[in-house]
Amino acid sequence: MNKALIVIIEDDPEIQEMLTLAFAPEGWRLLSAKTGEEGIGLLEKNGGDCIILDIMLPGMDGFKTLKKIKESGEFKNIPVILATAKGEEADIITGLELGADDYVVKPYSPRVLRARIRAALRRGEERRDGGMEKGILREGPLTIDAARHEAVNSGKHLDLSATEFALLLHFMSHPDIVFSRNQIIAAVHGEDYPVTDRSVDVQILALRRKLESAGEIIETIRGVGYRLKRP
Repeated sequence: MNKALIVIIEDDPEIQEMLTLAFAPEGWRLLSAKTGEEGIGLLEKNGGDCIILDIMLPGMDGFKTLKKIKESGEFKNIPVILATAKGEEADIITGLELGADDYVVKPYSPRVLRARIRAALRRGEERRDGGMEKGILREGPLTIDAARHEAVNSGKHLDLSATEFALLLHFMSHPDIVFSRNQIIAAVHGEDYPVTDRSVDVQILALRRKLESAGEIIETIRGVGYRLKRP
């Protein structure tokens, strides 16, 4: 993991420099681009293990860049973390629904961003190794194959981000059990992962929308958290 390639798509040179200094202790390889088009070019030439993407970019904005990345068969499974000043709930939901794995609002702590990158890289390794959980799980119209990183709803393949897939896998592995938001964060991201309860709510909302009518299987338990309710 310490030699992972991080692609930073950010037009502010001061933020690029700050991230370069902040990431130095991790030993990651870094590539920086100032536009979405330039970032796509770097990915095509070098690949990548994680992408840090601003939304407010000149030319092709971050949402359009994210959409292009996720539509590419070559890059769609690279974790993308949106790091942006756009912190409205509608922007967060749009980013997550387009396939972002995480969303960090500026000004953010470089240490927090480093922790989120480490978690994204860890999930990527688990996905490549088929190491989250073996076997196929079925609940109602939903089927999930952890080893192949595939989720299906009524025969239709679901295009889930790594975080959404991990959420669904966690719930389907523990049906009818109620989990607090902190327990969900620990299960999906690891202990001491810096994320707010609201972020959990937004990511579950994005997952429910992708599940369409099957989304009601993930039930809100008021004042506690969430559970997967068996049909």
